Amino acid sequence: MKEAISANEKQFKKWITAVSIAVPLLVALLFMYKIPDAKPLTFLPPIYASINGLTAILLIAAVIAIKNGKRSIHQKLMTTCIILSALFLVMYVAYHMTSQSTPYGGEGTLRYVYFFILLTHILLSIAVIPLVLITYSKGYLEDYVAHRKWAKYTFPIWLYVAVTGVIVYLMISPYYQY
Repeated sequence: MKEAISANEKQFKKWITAVSIAVPLLVALLFMYKIPDAKPLTFLPPIYASINGLTAILLIAAVIAIKNGKRSIHQKLMTTCIILSALFLVMYVAYHMTSQSTPYGGEGTLRYVYFFILLTHILLSIAVIPLVLITYSKGYLEDYVAHRKWAKYTFPIWLYVAVTGVIVYLMISPYYQY
């Protein structure tokens, strides 16, 4: 049994490493590419910001569920959060492949706050990919001790990314050109 878990864990590690490298690189490449003559998908930003908000709520609900011993609900909520995050990413890339980036128009201290939130949001959104995948794989492999250990770091970072995604949208939305 221990060998099977070890083999499964090795497989997961390979996939986690590949996905953690490939996703940010692919997003960066696609972010730079504009689909010629594509109609801008200007309706997407409020949708993917809402997905971030829903993810944040479901992350909190998942923690409450597991603290109340509701493992099945916790698992379903966390799986939903991963699906929502993937859906967010697809919409985010689609928007940026069809639309020009919107410059932030705020001034003064608010401008520095915006760029601080944006920068930390972007950097942590990259870092959270392997954290989520490792934490999820530990739960999947029923290594609950390791799962809880990883979750202590993954949860606050993922929650920060989800919440700041909404904040970034709210701060930049007045400057969108529709």
